[in-house]
Amino acid sequence: MNTYELLTRNTEEVVTEQEVRDLADNPVDKRVYVGYEPSGVLHLGHLLTANKLIDAQEAGMDVVVLLADVHAHLNGKGSFEEIHETAERMKAQFAAYGLDEEKTEYVYGSDFQLEAYYSLDLHELGVSTTLNRAQRAVAELQSGDTATVSHTVYPLMQVLDFEFLGIDLAVGGTDQRKVHMLAREKLPELGYETRPCLHTPILSDLETGEGKMSSSEGATISMEDSAADLERKIESAFCPPTRDPEGDRENPVLQLFEYYVFPRFESVTVRRPEKYGGNQTYDYYDDLAAALESGELHPADAKEAVAGYLDELIAPGREKLRELTSE
Repeated sequence: MNTYELLTRNTEEVVTEQEVRDLADNPVDKRVYVGYEPSGVLHLGHLLTANKLIDAQEAGMDVVVLLADVHAHLNGKGSFEEIHETAERMKAQFAAYGLDEEKTEYVYGSDFQLEAYYSLDLHELGVSTTLNRAQRAVAELQSGDTATVSHTVYPLMQVLDFEFLGIDLAVGGTDQRKVHMLAREKLPELGYETRPCLHTPILSDLETGEGKMSSSEGATISMEDSAADLERKIESAFCPPTRDPEGDRENPVLQLFEYYVFPRFESVTVRRPEKYGGNQTYDYYDDLAAALESGELHPADAKEAVAGYLDELIAPGREKLRELTSE
């Protein structure tokens, strides 16, 4: 796998392909970034983009993780003291999950977003950006009486983060696409360069294969989950033995294999009794997916395997959380 393939595997969109190819030609000491609101325990949504950061580190890039405390405060996630306590736990969880601490820089938004030079650029963006344009850029804008002016400031701050963090590549889920496109449109107006972006998919609902997985509704997997929790959640996951002919529903179990397990393990072994075919090892995701869809691999065996591999990935972060909460 070449550097471009490593950087772009398991992405939904590459903006633009040529810019990322140019970056892949000389990735050493280049900076890739993801911003996270410190608002809870790491879950699969965090870990999907973290996998891309791990890929980037393998390619030789330096990682910048923005712990967006100002964003979180504007979004009503607590006092700065509470937000910083959460952020410090997140840092420990990311390290436990596999981000190389020596190649990862953690930056609080408040380290630079409250400075005059940043504020002046923010005001300039506010003057040149229509209210509708800012609203469209917000991933999940609150509506009705709960919407505030801060929700329109939020995406403008994300635009400026590209420049003030000195990054060469931005990573985010497809829910961040509109913000990233706003950045590519607006940064040149301030005399700054555009940056390429990688967008990771949004996972489907674990139980139905429709819509998206939602941590707010408790239908996700997080580093708080025990091995028993993982087994229970995945046992009830939607996992049809064949592909949905209508194409309306995804297979979340296959998504877990594709986006989490295969990027972190050289091969996957599904364990089963000899009377059911014995253990089977898959070196490539496509082979496992084909086996499931052909009936060679039973959904129950696939679920048991993915639960075990996820537990191996999550266990260090779970243990780190125990250490931090017991102090």
